[in-house]
Amino acid sequence: MITIKRTTSESTDFQALVKLLDEYLAFIDGDEHAFYNQFNKVTMIKHAVVVYYDAEPIGCGAIKAFSDDRMEVKRMYVKPEYRGKGIASLVLKDLENWASELKFPGLVLETGKKQQEAIQLYLKNNYNLIPNYGQYIGIDNSVCMEKII
Repeated sequence: MITIKRTTSESTDFQALVKLLDEYLAFIDGDEHAFYNQFNKVTMIKHAVVVYYDAEPIGCGAIKAFSDDRMEVKRMYVKPEYRGKGIASLVLKDLENWASELKFPGLVLETGKKQQEAIQLYLKNNYNLIPNYGQYIGIDNSVCMEKII
């Protein structure tokens, strides 16, 4: 049975999944990983979700305030053996609902050009490409997206 739990970055299950995500991204991003990693700290995140299959944590994601009217999607990850089953879309939908409950009308995110599965996930969930924002301006490997909810 699949369940989703809202939590914070203090969750040991969330932290364990983020560790797997960081290992995956270090492999995918190669030499660029250090640049991206500096923007992916998980301390003090108040809005994180963990997906469980029975009692096993299999996926996660988080949102944090980005501006007065946007939250930023962070730390999306699903264990490889559970990919392609709609888990990431479940996480994303729960994060969107949570942002809406918090009165944020939109979400932004950044992913990498090398992460084609992630780009397809966001496009499938009605995110639109936007110009790179903040620290990602001028970074060729970055892909920024937005969704009004």
